Amino acid sequence: MIVTKVGGSLYDWPQLRLTLNAWVDAQTEEVLLFPGGGEAADAVRSWDNVHKIGEEPAHWLAIRSLSLGAQFLHEIVPNLQVVDSPLPGILDPYPYFRTQSGPPQTWSVTTDSLAAWVALACNASKLVLLKSTDIPPGLSWKQASDAGFVDGYLPTLLETSSLRVEVVNLRRFPSS
Repeated sequence: MIVTKVGGSLYDWPQLRLTLNAWVDAQTEEVLLFPGGGEAADAVRSWDNVHKIGEEPAHWLAIRSLSLGAQFLHEIVPNLQVVDSPLPGILDPYPYFRTQSGPPQTWSVTTDSLAAWVALACNASKLVLLKSTDIPPGLSWKQASDAGFVDGYLPTLLETSSLRVEVVNLRRFPSS
């Protein structure tokens, strides 16, 4: 199974429905989509900045916002069902992480690391990060994190792992 994080930066792209369905259809293995945070998670970050909610409570509010992302992805990829465990479909991260141990509950952990955590937990064949940008070739995960392409915890999570990780600029993927 391929765990595939769909970056929240793609949610307002008019071609997302067509291109994401084409990407899923092009895969030779079953796919588990993991929703990115997008504007919903950004709202939680803003609330935390203003109201000083605290990293752990804000972490859980942000993960809860991913349930909205999962339902949104189901609307545009209706052939995949929303699931609460790592099975082919679209993972609703909130019920999953409420019953599992997970990475640290800080803002350095975003959906990049949460998706990687799931991929490692279910022995996925690979993790694909669908993004709105290309990551320059040759960068280490630490360099990619320092440049803001991936979150701050992902390099730590991957440093002792043999998980294959691929970054795809979905905006460049052929949709037909």
